[in-house]
Amino acid sequence: MPLSERLHEIRTGFERPFWVANISEIFERLSYYGAFASLALYLQERLNFSARQTGTLAGIFGGMVWFLAIFGGAAADRLGFRRALSIAYLLLAVAYFLIGSIAAPWLAPVRNCMPLAVFVGFILILPAFGVALVKPCVVGTTAHASKENVRSTGYSIYYTLVNIGGALGPLYAGWAHERMGVENVYRVAALSVFAMFFFVLIFFREPRKPADTPPPSLATVARNFCLVVGNYRLVIPLLVVALLLRIGISFYPGRSVPGWVWLGFLVLVLAGISRFMWFLIIFTGYWIVFWQQYISLPGYLHGYVNPHANVENILVTDGATVICLTLLMNFLTQKIPAFQAVILGTLISSLSWLILAWHPAVWAAVLSIFVLALGEIIQQPRYYEYISRLAPPGQQGTYMGFAFLPIGIGSLIGGWFGGTLIHHFGEVTHQPGRLWWAVSAVGVATTFLLWVYDRLVGKNTANHSA
Repeated sequence: MPLSERLHEIRTGFERPFWVANISEIFERLSYYGAFASLALYLQERLNFSARQTGTLAGIFGGMVWFLAIFGGAAADRLGFRRALSIAYLLLAVAYFLIGSIAAPWLAPVRNCMPLAVFVGFILILPAFGVALVKPCVVGTTAHASKENVRSTGYSIYYTLVNIGGALGPLYAGWAHERMGVENVYRVAALSVFAMFFFVLIFFREPRKPADTPPPSLATVARNFCLVVGNYRLVIPLLVVALLLRIGISFYPGRSVPGWVWLGFLVLVLAGISRFMWFLIIFTGYWIVFWQQYISLPGYLHGYVNPHANVENILVTDGATVICLTLLMNFLTQKIPAFQAVILGTLISSLSWLILAWHPAVWAAVLSIFVLALGEIIQQPRYYEYISRLAPPGQQGTYMGFAFLPIGIGSLIGGWFGGTLIHHFGEVTHQPGRLWWAVSAVGVATTFLLWVYDRLVGKNTANHSA
């Protein structure tokens, strides 16, 4: 097809809601990744949290989004995309403003009523409610406001714009941090998404199709969730209790839970979950490794490499690499089977942190993130492809919702894990570089377990429902 005809198809193939939703997504991602890029330094250097508490709190911020995303799609369908997007951006504006105002005098009466860590943890959960609504709205609008002949192009545009926002976020955060103070990173983020609230109200119109099916109820989503988990009557209560216990203990230094208790939790959970959930739990290790760029790297660079390093600008590397090299890497790896590509990408990302372990320098941090992003590019599209093929008929939506779980669990566990490593290797043994060996070890172990899963369970799982 001539280029002129293709451009004509693109100009006429998308309705206005497509462009409005996807442009707003740039600013949502810019705000989210800008906030995340500065969060560890904000918690540790401005609010004086310990390394352990900083890791836990940063993990909560990054993790809760992906848990709520499972239910966000059903909520967005029932509210309507225009209403859901408007509510989401208003929630995000309030949430980011509150994060930037944690130390403000006007919040002192509330702040002084409870432990500071509990207060901050509650505020850091608030953005997740907004993001969990934005994602399904933008993806759903892309499907509804695109003609069939350009729909795949529409998703490519969406993915590109998401990564542009992800790359610009740390860049603006570095600028705001240096010139206006770290608190104002969050106030700028609040202004950004607040502008999108009005942008959506003025320009967005609800995309409708005659063949639209009634949206699933939240009860249906919850029922599908339970079916995919396995023996949910055993697994879900155990996970909730373990999560609350872990978060609670982290806020009270000196107290701990005996190891045999955690082992008991683990054995009971693993005995009750489905084979599909086994895969998701194993793959959580990848995200424990990935999220360390936001959780452990900022404190490591400022504390042990260069206290004046612009961490936010360094974190631009991941998004910029994804934007520039995704098409090339997908072309080079397209003949590799999906699961093998997941294993290869996991291994590459896992080994990336060894560069920083060997050379504790700013340039090594940039190179580590670059290699980390290469692994992300190789595995991420193929990961979703694998899950889409794994899903039984009629459960594709449920399975794709569950695809986000390892991201959330990886952030929550990775926050505690990264904080513990910085405390132990940096503050106790004074060998901070060893934390990256430990992070890489988790990734290599994950790679091995994925290989074992593929040999023992993977092929059988692909032919049967969970």
